[in-house]
Amino acid sequence: MFSWLGKQGGGRERGGGADVVQTVTGGLRDLYLRKLLPLEEHYRFHEFHSPALEDADFENKPMVLLVGQYSTGKTTFIRYLLEQDFPGMRIGPEPTTDSFIAVMYGETEGNVPGNALVVDPKKPFRKLGRFGNAFLNRFMCSQLPNEVLKSISIIDSPGILSGEKQRISRGYDFCQVLQWFAERVDRIILLFDAHKLDISDEFSEAIKSFRGQDDKIRVVLNKADQVDTQQLMRVYGALMWSLGKVIDTPEVLRVYIGSFWAHPLRNTDNRRLFEAEAQDLFKDIQSLPQKAAVRKLNDLIKRARLAKVHAYIISYLKKEMPSVFGKENKKKELINKLPEIYIQLQREHHISAGDFPEVKKMQEQLENCDFTKFHSLKPKLIEAVDNMLANKIASLMNLIRQEESNMPTEMVHGGAFDGTMAGPFGHGYGEGAKEGADEEEWVVAKDKPAYDEIFYTLSPINGKISGISAKKEMVTSKLPNSVLGKIWKLADCDGDGMLDDEEFALAKHLIKIKLDGYELPGTLPSHLVPPSHRKPFQTAE
Repeated sequence: MFSWLGKQGGGRERGGGADVVQTVTGGLRDLYLRKLLPLEEHYRFHEFHSPALEDADFENKPMVLLVGQYSTGKTTFIRYLLEQDFPGMRIGPEPTTDSFIAVMYGETEGNVPGNALVVDPKKPFRKLGRFGNAFLNRFMCSQLPNEVLKSISIIDSPGILSGEKQRISRGYDFCQVLQWFAERVDRIILLFDAHKLDISDEFSEAIKSFRGQDDKIRVVLNKADQVDTQQLMRVYGALMWSLGKVIDTPEVLRVYIGSFWAHPLRNTDNRRLFEAEAQDLFKDIQSLPQKAAVRKLNDLIKRARLAKVHAYIISYLKKEMPSVFGKENKKKELINKLPEIYIQLQREHHISAGDFPEVKKMQEQLENCDFTKFHSLKPKLIEAVDNMLANKIASLMNLIRQEESNMPTEMVHGGAFDGTMAGPFGHGYGEGAKEGADEEEWVVAKDKPAYDEIFYTLSPINGKISGISAKKEMVTSKLPNSVLGKIWKLADCDGDGMLDDEEFALAKHLIKIKLDGYELPGTLPSHLVPPSHRKPFQTAE
């Protein structure tokens, strides 16, 4: 089907999610090695931006990066998801996690220290060696046999303190490490404590290092059960205000509110809210394996666009350099004029301003470079990347869509995720349209006497009221006509355009469900079918 995929192109015939992943992985790796890597190497992209990608970067499981100030519950959050302790775990009110810990699947429990981790070709961490021993001594992999970790890996980061002292004493560039992880993970979760919303200088710098990865960021407002409803509204508003000063995007970040640990809620006023928020967060994390191929494809496109821009910048600087005299002065002039060069390249090559690297950072990096060793523009290298973006990527995207439609949905299982799927403690169980599902008596019967009083005021003929009469009563709910139309369709079980007393009671019950904030079912559940309509209704089905 796709010649550039080589032998793996027939993954669909073999079937199964693993084959699909291998097909896409092989295609992405091949595209990178043949089309993008030559451009990166020619213009020294790896010295300025990001190290070259390796096989493990394409093959690794989806990763979730947790970032937050100390004692916001990052390690406890991992413990909550896994429902078991992991090697190297330390929890306390004081700053406890002083290392980056990659929590990954392994047949036996144990720790792998950083220096050994960065030489393992099967792990996607080899390029972290460039941050030196100061970082590697604070990096480890915690392996354990856990069902959740069969689908995802979780990266725990050191708690961030306020003030300048800690940033200096780390011994490595904390924000650079976070940026390296951000480029490779599938989800970045920023954790906040409901009692500590201040964003310190280092935390602010850490968040800014995620520039360009905004689509991966989610926010968790943890320990929200420790405040009442009124305080929670104020806390939420303060958090959004603080984030707005740090994250420069027009979109509002998704914030999940709850208490993510396996202890009783201290304040149960917002229990339903916390349950709904936890369920939404679980769904987001559970979908990561299914979206992994698309995420890797998206990251490759981002990288290709940046590599192209980098090539234009480097080749322009090379072109402007004098051949003999005044090289140093010209270099200083070009570095100072870099913002103007950006604008010129945008116009000349029709590039969006958002594709360019940060000016200040680029100027600092160029200070230590010899511009005379830069290469001139090679149109063939640019054309190869353009061809990849215009044709090959589109073909691979179509392949992903085709395969996703033919394979079962891959989800994260185990740990806390299994506790929310089924049974009486599943989210929404016994609520809304699901109320009364496991009861013998018709759930509407308890309110039917009140509904009957209204029914008989509408002058039924032969035990039924017309659509006009029903409408007069139903519109008093002030629900939109589109919603009332759906309720009518669900309640008119025999489809005769009229409602008997049971169908009317059902309509009123469905209105109550909607007014209470629940969604209406797509089709009428069997437990809501009025008793006198059950046999004919089931026969009609």
